[in-house]
Amino acid sequence: MNKSSEVAKEKKMKAILALEDGFVLEGESFAGHGEISGEVVFNTSMYGYEEILTDPSYKGQIVAMTYPLIGNYGVNEEDYESLHPWVEGFIVREYSQFPSNWRSKGSLKDFLNKYNILGVEGIDTRALTKHIRERGAMKGVISTEDLNPQNLVEKAKASPGLIGRDLVKEVTCKEKYIWEEKVRKKPIYYVVAIDFGIKHNILRALTQEGCYITVVPAFTKAEEILELNPDGILLSNGPGDPAGVPYATREIKKLLGKKPIFGICFGHQILGRALGLKTYKLKFGHRGGNQPVKNLKTGKVEITAQNHGFCVKLDKLPDLIPTHINLNDGTLEGMESEKFSVFSVQYHPESSPGPHDSRYLFRKFVEMMENN
Repeated sequence: MNKSSEVAKEKKMKAILALEDGFVLEGESFAGHGEISGEVVFNTSMYGYEEILTDPSYKGQIVAMTYPLIGNYGVNEEDYESLHPWVEGFIVREYSQFPSNWRSKGSLKDFLNKYNILGVEGIDTRALTKHIRERGAMKGVISTEDLNPQNLVEKAKASPGLIGRDLVKEVTCKEKYIWEEKVRKKPIYYVVAIDFGIKHNILRALTQEGCYITVVPAFTKAEEILELNPDGILLSNGPGDPAGVPYATREIKKLLGKKPIFGICFGHQILGRALGLKTYKLKFGHRGGNQPVKNLKTGKVEITAQNHGFCVKLDKLPDLIPTHINLNDGTLEGMESEKFSVFSVQYHPESSPGPHDSRYLFRKFVEMMENN
């Protein structure tokens, strides 16, 4: 029997996706089985599913890919953004059963099965995406066990949402550690990175700019960070609602003006709250490698990689200026304060996956440490 015949004989399980508003779609599981819940969101990236799956910012979410064919280049540990996947579930239009790439070390299916992540194909992802765009991201349930749509709708309603929920405590490191990667550029600066769910490529990008790094848990006290005497502090990306981690906001507030600070995504939101700004939930968020952002200082447009469902409210504050805005909806994408030697962006300058238009921000952080 040839390989294609063996695949054809594999028994697939029916899977049902139900959203809390009663929207229901059917598909089949290509990996894993059982029942899971989470906020259902879509990502418009055409590639980079390995990085998306292993990004801790997706904790608590079921991710649907808008690109129709997923899995065609397999998986490779070098592309992981953390040690394992964090998504609650993974939805695709069609799973590619025969990956082909010289770097591939295995299939997406085997990867998801290894970590018991439910992967579903055959879902009408275009209909799902249009529904979320119109109604907003919402709670959902996928099941291969309970196939009663109404039961699943009720389960989706009863499942925990993201608003006010602390997901950072589930993804942050348990104790501090040194990022073991050789610094190849001089001068060398010492950075403390606060781990709200940090991606490995943020650490790699800092290393490439001449930084050596200690990563500390999200619950680390400001005094402990200052005792390490860093040249600068990085506030990382992470999952969920920044309002759900008031302990982080309190400690960052104590660090303002003490050391240069660079915030990325969730770190940008926490920095905003520490400065006195409010955060709010977007209708369906920004997720993908094709988000246009305008740099208000240069007038240039950057195509950026993004993954967030919450945003900092753009208010006027003394000594704080907006630096970037999203050209799709006008939301705040970047800010800075010379008084406190801080700046932050809502998007992902490490661009994994995504374009490299914003890599200059790591150099800006180094220059801020030099000037300080």
